[in-house]
Amino acid sequence: MGAELSIFLYETRWVTMQAKAPPQARQTGAVKVSMLSPGIVYEPYAPREPISFWKRWFTRSGWRRTKDDLILELKSAYAISKLRKSGYSKQAFYQEAYVLYKEINTLLATGDKTSLRKSVTEKMFSALKNEIKQRESVWSRVHWELIEPAIKIRTLRARLIGVDRNDFNKVFIQLTLEFLTKQRFEAYDSKGGVVAGDKNKEVVVRDIWVFEKSLFHPGSYWRLCGRIATNAVSDGRKQGSKQKEAK
Repeated sequence: MGAELSIFLYETRWVTMQAKAPPQARQTGAVKVSMLSPGIVYEPYAPREPISFWKRWFTRSGWRRTKDDLILELKSAYAISKLRKSGYSKQAFYQEAYVLYKEINTLLATGDKTSLRKSVTEKMFSALKNEIKQRESVWSRVHWELIEPAIKIRTLRARLIGVDRNDFNKVFIQLTLEFLTKQRFEAYDSKGGVVAGDKNKEVVVRDIWVFEKSLFHPGSYWRLCGRIATNAVSDGRKQGSKQKEAK
């Protein structure tokens, strides 16, 4: 088991790609170039089905599950340790991620695709552009408001994606965050009539977003590269709760 953990601890997803400077690279003083995103979310987060203490420690399937859980945690720990070498601070990252969360949601609500391109990866931009197009075919405009501060922000997973098998330092990192916030939403038709939501009511919203950054290119910055449907996560937790109640 120790040998397997050693292998999995340093496991990195390798992808073939070409370095490219997309036109949406941000400029803050000097020109900062962003690497083309690998275009995937590596090992998307999903909740682990709860198992009993007895099954975990006294059955073969439980031992395998414990080993798998440990490997998942070690992968995240290794990715974070590599990120820290670049000056990572969890508090500073959470602040930046929260600003991005608010900014991207605001741009989605206003339909500002030009500005949105700067904050998301190429594949994510294509998906969000289609999302805006579909929404605008149904609603004329929407009101979206974030009630600050956030109720909770936490890291669910961290993963590395390598782009050069001969250089282990050429990697992208992906951090999966959970946002629990209060929001207000209202949608209108072409005549200004309310057709969905109520901007006077606060709704608790849970989002799971994946942020990505190159660790080997000067001037790289965090961008949204994926969103994970929370209904699947909720279903997993409900299933676990039902199992506990049955016992």
